[in-house]
Parts: sequence; C-alpha cells; structure tokens
Amino acid sequence: MAYSDRELLARLIECEAGGEGETGMKAVAGVVMNRVHATGGEYARVGQGSIRKIIMQPGQFVCASETEGGAYNQQNIYNMRPEQIHYDIADWAIAGNRIPDVAESLWFYNPFGPRCRSRFPSDVGYWQTRIGDHCFYNPTNAYFST
Repeated sequence: MAYSDRELLARLIECEAGGEGETGMKAVAGVVMNRVHATGGEYARVGQGSIRKIIMQPGQFVCASETEGGAYNQQNIYNMRPEQIHYDIADWAIAGNRIPDVAESLWFYNPFGPRCRSRFPSDVGYWQTRIGDHCFYNPTNAYFST
C-alpha cells in the first residue's frame, strides 16, 4: 500500500504503543525520528533520512511485518486504524519534537517484565529510561561502527 510517511508513522505509533498513553506513543515516535536523523551507523546508512525506509527496514519493528515466526501477524500496520491522536503525535515528531527522557534513543523494546537490560541490542545501546512497558536505549560509540 502506498501510505504517506505521516500515515506510516501514525500506524506504527498506534501499533507499537497504542496502549502506552500519550507519553509512550511520543517516545516511540521519537525513536523512529531519531533513526531517521541518525548521523552515523546503520540507520544513517540504511534509512538515508527516510521515514519509510526506517519503518520498513526488515527485522526492526514487529508491527511492520505481516508475518512473524512463519505465522500471520494480526497486529501489523496494515490492520491499524489510526485516530487523530496518532496523527497529531506523528506530526509532532516529524516537526522535530522529542520527549527529553528519550534523549537520542534509537531502540525500544518491551521486556514483558519489571527490569530493563542495561545494554540493548548487545553493546551498541545503553539503557536510558523506561516509559510504560517499554525500555529505551541510547547509542554507544560502538553503534557508529555498525
């Protein structure tokens, strides 16, 4: 489907963080846009400043995948029906706004438990904060060699 960047981001926000409240959705949107504007490493090389390339990069967002583990993934961006809040947050993030706690985070994940790992993934990211069910990670110097 030929969604605009705004539409893709709104759908990803709803899918990845729709149950996390406004702060959680803004945090996830901030990570996507931090990747779009990365000055080095994998996201600068692969994304080349494109929201679409960042969201659709294989293996990055479960919600951007129609299948997971060989089975249909019902919770994907194509099945989302964004509401005005999702578009408002997408617009907010595209305009360059970020939640200070997310800082320059390039990753988030849900540990499905009370603790966030200190490093993620491997040693290219260090723990920054937890917002709702998601842990957020800033890049280490090692990231820029990816």
